[in-house]
Amino acid sequence: MTMVTVSSWRELDDAISEAGRGEGKSHAHSTLVFRGLARSSYSHVSGLARLDGEYASLESHLIRNFRKYAHRQAPGPTVWDWLALGQHHGLPTRLLDWSFSPLVALHFATASWPADDAVLLAVDCAGTHRLLPDPLRSVLDREGALVFSTEMLAECAPDLACFDELGHGRPFLAFFEPPSLDERVINQSSVLSAISDPTFQLEQWMEEHPGLWHGWSIPAKVKAEIRARLDQANITERVLLPGLDGLAEWLRRYYSPGGVAERGDDDGGAVMSGRERHTQREGWMSG
Repeated sequence: MTMVTVSSWRELDDAISEAGRGEGKSHAHSTLVFRGLARSSYSHVSGLARLDGEYASLESHLIRNFRKYAHRQAPGPTVWDWLALGQHHGLPTRLLDWSFSPLVALHFATASWPADDAVLLAVDCAGTHRLLPDPLRSVLDREGALVFSTEMLAECAPDLACFDELGHGRPFLAFFEPPSLDERVINQSSVLSAISDPTFQLEQWMEEHPGLWHGWSIPAKVKAEIRARLDQANITERVLLPGLDGLAEWLRRYYSPGGVAERGDDDGGAVMSGRERHTQREGWMSG
């Protein structure tokens, strides 16, 4: 599968609807999750991998020390709760950020870099999870769930080492919903993904599974049209980033020349974090 370039909001909306129809009727709703990148030159690389060097060996140290110094927080009892909390606040993790809502993803794809083409990516959760190791797939089947909760993941994988071992050397991709840490997570319909090898990135997985994802390239002209549609529908920072930070971000963009401001923060990683600084690195901030 390759990226499809769209020529209008209507064409993209129709394409998303068609992609979401699915193969069968086992799920009442679309089984797609979405990511938006503000620049087509960006890549789907985890925050952990952006540390460079022997980053995989740093993962356990990052998590251990985050839990130690953030002990007053109580995201939940599992390592997956703590990973979600860390991702939420900018800790480098192997996780990537998604949304059940294509409009949320499109917001972060269009809220910056107006002169650059954007990207919308969709992955089929149901199809992806059919490839999971038996223990994980059994938990999903038992619950009749599309994605995992942190508790469901912890049943089979109480830590990341156990998670990685389930694949027996073959990386797999799993999606789970983070705990409702704040209104940002809720309003953005947040979903997180984890690959069972911190050195294996999403784009490698996409190359191996071309039938499980859809990608759309959004030219700058179409990007401006989509941005106007989203603002009219109130898909803005005021809603997706509740609080004074989101309000200030919305006002900054609203009153910028051309309606969309460029950013100098250019290290990539479509982050769905609660960071208060300007971190739309690949067009994606979240709860």
